[in-house]
Amino acid sequence: MAEDGTTWFEAPANALDAGDADALVKARESLAAAAEKAGAKRLKALAEEGGPLADFLFSVMVLSPFLGLQIERQATMLESLFDAPLAKQLQAIIERTEARRHGDGIAGSEAALMTELRREKAALHLLIALGDLSGTLPVMHATDRLSRFAEVSLGASLAFLLRDAHNSGKLALSDPDEPEKGSGWIVLSMGKLGAHELNYSSDIDLIVLFDPDPPGLTWPDRYVIGETLNRMTRRLIRIMQERTGDGYVFRSDLRLRPDPGATPLAIGVEAALVYYEARGQNWERAAMIKAKASAGDIAAGERFLYELRPFIWRKHLDYASIADVHAIKRQIHAHKGHGAIAIEGHNVKLGRGGIREIEFFVQTQQLIFGGRVPELRGRGTLAMLQALADHGSIEDDAAETLTRCYCFLRRVEHAIQMIGDEQTHKLPDDAAGIDRVARMLGYDGSERFRTDLLGTLRAVETHYAALFEHEAGLGDEGNLVFTGGEPDPDTVETLSRMGYARPADIWRVVSQWHMGRYRAVQSERARERLTEITPFLLRTFGESGHADEGVIGFDRFLSGLPAGIQVFSMLQSNPRLIQLLALILSAAPRLGSIISEKPLVFDGMLDPAFFSGVPTKEELRVRLDAFLGEARAYEETLDRLRIFASEQRFLIGVRLLTGNLEPVRAGHAYSDLAELILENALMEARVELADKHGVIEGAEICVIGLGRLGSREMTAGSDLDLILLYDAPPDAESNGAKPLAASMYFMRLTQRLTSALSAPMAEGILYEVDFRLRPSGNKGPLATSFSGFSKYQRNEAWTWEHQALCRARAVAGDVGLRERTDRELQEILQLPRDPRKLRDDIVSMRRRLLKEKSSASVWDLKLAEGGLTDIDFIAQFLVLSGLPNGNLNGRDAECIFQSSEGYGLDENAKEVLIRAFSEYTAIMQLVRLCSEKGFDPETAPKGLIDRLCAAANVPTLETLQAQLVETERQVAEIFRTFLGDPHSEP
Repeated sequence: MAEDGTTWFEAPANALDAGDADALVKARESLAAAAEKAGAKRLKALAEEGGPLADFLFSVMVLSPFLGLQIERQATMLESLFDAPLAKQLQAIIERTEARRHGDGIAGSEAALMTELRREKAALHLLIALGDLSGTLPVMHATDRLSRFAEVSLGASLAFLLRDAHNSGKLALSDPDEPEKGSGWIVLSMGKLGAHELNYSSDIDLIVLFDPDPPGLTWPDRYVIGETLNRMTRRLIRIMQERTGDGYVFRSDLRLRPDPGATPLAIGVEAALVYYEARGQNWERAAMIKAKASAGDIAAGERFLYELRPFIWRKHLDYASIADVHAIKRQIHAHKGHGAIAIEGHNVKLGRGGIREIEFFVQTQQLIFGGRVPELRGRGTLAMLQALADHGSIEDDAAETLTRCYCFLRRVEHAIQMIGDEQTHKLPDDAAGIDRVARMLGYDGSERFRTDLLGTLRAVETHYAALFEHEAGLGDEGNLVFTGGEPDPDTVETLSRMGYARPADIWRVVSQWHMGRYRAVQSERARERLTEITPFLLRTFGESGHADEGVIGFDRFLSGLPAGIQVFSMLQSNPRLIQLLALILSAAPRLGSIISEKPLVFDGMLDPAFFSGVPTKEELRVRLDAFLGEARAYEETLDRLRIFASEQRFLIGVRLLTGNLEPVRAGHAYSDLAELILENALMEARVELADKHGVIEGAEICVIGLGRLGSREMTAGSDLDLILLYDAPPDAESNGAKPLAASMYFMRLTQRLTSALSAPMAEGILYEVDFRLRPSGNKGPLATSFSGFSKYQRNEAWTWEHQALCRARAVAGDVGLRERTDRELQEILQLPRDPRKLRDDIVSMRRRLLKEKSSASVWDLKLAEGGLTDIDFIAQFLVLSGLPNGNLNGRDAECIFQSSEGYGLDENAKEVLIRAFSEYTAIMQLVRLCSEKGFDPETAPKGLIDRLCAAANVPTLETLQAQLVETERQVAEIFRTFLGDPHSEP
């Protein structure tokens, strides 16, 4: 009677239909030739005589090129199946490998060990494939045998390495015949190996730990324990995965260890426990469910896992536990049954309705209930499905359905991998490939296989989607998983679809957030909150048009945060803030750095009135007074001024960036804020000075604001140009314990004011301050008497100094002197001047600036020829030449041009200048807001470029640059026509 497989498998083999008669003939000839060469007489007879077993072997050879080659190579091993069936052969391989962990069985050399393990693995691999495809070895028995062999292989390798280190004097074993026992060297198997669920071509995931004080060995030099064990771990990995002429044992992956990018391969037990307690992540809790001490010091490994139980299993089903599980679930997208599933190319592990969904279904239920029910803490997926049903956590029907689906999908996975011994989970992309897989599984073609597979995937998907019934959807992005050391392929694909140009790099950046390396994410709660908002963050950045820049900016933001829980909770509760944050980080690194340093500035954006308009100066004054009212000391008041100014500058900037505030009004808002801060800083400086030196009776002070403060054109990066004036009785002195003459007293006041504004404190600085525009500049006294200022300006000042006064106004101090100062400034500007000399002086100054501070960049809008300096100089000429429109000092150029009716400028020139002023102001406000280094088209953030184009109402940066070139040409031409040519020498 023809052999049907019972002799080999202890049951008849499944009939496989290879579907290719010619290929079957060739397979028959190849097997007969290989058997003859190996002297396998019974195998040769089987090939020549045929029968069900022979037909099964021929079909396997046709359907799987890899297995066909292995069958020919291992004819001798197949011959032995006539004497001992497959199950006994598998057990014998495992027992032989186990023996290599003890006494005389330990390998004598690394080369011998590598050869022995690879040959045993090849035999085991072929036997398991034949058992699986024949239908006589249940799929979970196959995974168990593969897993058990992996464990004994690891043990044999550790035993050799420990004995070898003992023989070379690097360590001393208490019992060289039992090297692993009490060695302190621990290998934890993770994932499918830990659960004894290895697939046919699976990698093995490991974590290697060590106890520096083990009972079973001693170290001659304790300082090299870590270094020695790391070298030994590298050798272990080489033994397991290096490809030789005999193949490999198992590809090995150590990236599930704590913080793999920053830790050695072997980690101390205490360091690992500290990591999991302080920084352990959600996915690591789930991963540790399947962890098993599989090689090395098993007892020490089990003690470690026992101590780790509080990290994995939470006793109380509280909010934190549920939020934790939900955070894990949200990393893997649930499709909830919508849309078609394409069989070609479908990933049976990670795809919809796949193996991972079943495993994840089980793990989430374990995390929720396992803290209170120890029976739910097992490693095996199927055993835990039944345990969950027994406990009542899931329906019996769900357990039965998912068990059946899991076994079917694991068989499909094995068939895919057996074709070429590849670690893949994707079905072939073509119909012929699907047909091959179907026939390996016993189908006579692909049609019924497709139906069965689709039904299985749908069934899994239905149960898996139930986990998400009461949760907000994350859209249709796909998988977003940021675990392990290498990018998850499906997540990289998802990120690419979301708009990321460098998805693998972005994966690495995001994965680091969850590693707890930044201060902001070192607490478990902070990481939980960040995990919750990560999908929405990524989607928002993706939709912003600057996806990569947004994530990189958020990474910079995270790296600077002192703590994260408040910010993450704020973002979680206010999704609109995430959209704002995306814009800020992609367009305005300067604002982003402010958020990093002072995250509480976000608070101001929570006010519903935030986008409705800028608060008036008086409204700001009320808020500031309330905020300062709680300060108890001078330093605290200055810090509170800094906090208030920083928040308000930030809020002005956000309004400007989002288009809710026009650039000119932003200049007014920045200037009003600066005045308010200056008033309070001056008041505090006066009080502080009076405490030591008293006051000068009858004296008044006034601070003049010049430059952009004076004309109310301040930007995010403006400093303060100031002059401090005082008016005091002749020979006056202060009345304190340490009296000072007026000149010295007000010089000290100016110094204190400068320090109050510019000194670095805990909350930074308020403003850089410049007093060089005072009479005689740096040569003159810091504080100037009112009469001295008047005399100097009327009789000694240069034209350029009067140009500066065109933007001057009193901004702080005593009301009486402020009013007198403004009147005096107006009178000084209206002094009679020779128009020709005035023109010559202004052109000369422009000529000097072009020589000393020339700019070749069209984007240097202040200094470029035809830029803001030219516009300001034209406006200043109009004011100084007697523009008869009252008090125009402290006004911007646009206001001056609009008031110059019939005063030398034709309407076309005025229109060009006003348009240029508006355009330059808009660009400069945005550039100063977004960058501290000016604008460089080559390096500017794309978000800033888009905002500039939007502000100028042009489609591209090239268009804007061409527009600027033409505008600067027109302004320069007006300057030459109206005032003179700055390039021609007088």
